[in-house]
Amino acid sequence: MAKILIIEDDLTFSQLLEGFLKKHGHEPYIVHDVKSTFKIIAQHNFELFLIDYRLPDGTGLDVLAHLREQGLNYPVVIMTSFNDVRTAVKSIQLGAIDYITKPVNPDELLMIIRGSLEKKEEHNQTDSVEHQDFIKGKSTTADKLYAHIDLVAPTDMSVIIQGESGTGKEYAARTLHTQSKRNTKPFVAIDCGALSKDLAASELFGHAKGAFTGAVNDKKGQFEAAEGGTLFLDEVGNLSYEVQVKLLRALQERIIQPLGSTKKIPVNVRIITATNDDLLTSIQNGEFREDLYHRLNEFKILLPALRERGKDLELFIDHFIKLSNAELDRNVQKLSAPVRELLLQYDWPGNLRELKNVIKRMVLLTPTDTAGIESLPDEMILAIKQTPKPGGSDLKAINESNEKSLILETLIKVKYNKSKAAKLLNIDRKTLYSKMERYEIE
Repeated sequence: MAKILIIEDDLTFSQLLEGFLKKHGHEPYIVHDVKSTFKIIAQHNFELFLIDYRLPDGTGLDVLAHLREQGLNYPVVIMTSFNDVRTAVKSIQLGAIDYITKPVNPDELLMIIRGSLEKKEEHNQTDSVEHQDFIKGKSTTADKLYAHIDLVAPTDMSVIIQGESGTGKEYAARTLHTQSKRNTKPFVAIDCGALSKDLAASELFGHAKGAFTGAVNDKKGQFEAAEGGTLFLDEVGNLSYEVQVKLLRALQERIIQPLGSTKKIPVNVRIITATNDDLLTSIQNGEFREDLYHRLNEFKILLPALRERGKDLELFIDHFIKLSNAELDRNVQKLSAPVRELLLQYDWPGNLRELKNVIKRMVLLTPTDTAGIESLPDEMILAIKQTPKPGGSDLKAINESNEKSLILETLIKVKYNKSKAAKLLNIDRKTLYSKMERYEIE
């Protein structure tokens, strides 16, 4: 079974988790803070991380950032109280594969562990066919989206796919490849957010033996692996400036040069990139090259958030219920009125990915043919109660809610660097600390 690292400061809960995982054949290790995590990561390899969001000397996001800097692509599941669930959803943007809320339901935990390990296997198979998780919507928004895909897919134009986390950017990229003239050649996907600065150039362009410490053999880069086909760069905005320069040269000259080699290799690939940030903002902040942006942006596809897709939401709910019934051997045929109302009212910050997870959990916890409100996460019910209604007259509450969300998103984006966050928000540090205290942001 799996070697799992539990990072949890609650001693009783971590021991319960340890016993539960051992009982189901896994090999758990326990640490209680971020500092100890960094030490054990240097000594052991793990197949899965279960990370408490709030830790004595930091948060689960600090661990995610460290894994990314080290180029370690382990599956990570964030464990969080329902008060932090929106931040946990955002952690998926930094590389977490899933999250689970406390108190942890044992069946749900086993389901998430199994799913996370399976996703790791899928990720290791470069040409694995994308999940049947997504279906075409029938809304006007969906019609416009697929009209754009149909239009640009047969060309060789470079495409940027922009959308929030969980909107299905890789699915859109695979669809573009499938409908292109390159569909008999490889589709290679790279998560640039999971690559360290040092490993990114090697991963993209390859390296020669001895190019750096640990380079014991020649290695082909993903440009060569995708020869004749499509190279998909997810979260391209995370590439370092140095790698951006090399990427621009590869696109301009259609030639790559592996690290530590004098050999120049011609390449013929189509580039599709994805980002959940507006790269124009990154350009203004000096984080992304404008000339590279124009090379990548021959055509832009905007993926709508789930809350903007109207009646498609009901279509997706029914689709995920069918998939979950088949996978979990359940027979959920109906939703109670409160469940349907809540699913349609919730704003789905994690989009299709979050919807799929919530529906799967709901089906797992429903032994009958009708799903009740107890099968939905507490945080969803709380979020509906706390969210000011847009049509309401409490303008102050609406503005405060929006301000809190913007501050949280900015802090996550800059890995909780207060100086950078204050600069991006165009306020001074003192004001930022004051607002964080007011909104109870730690």
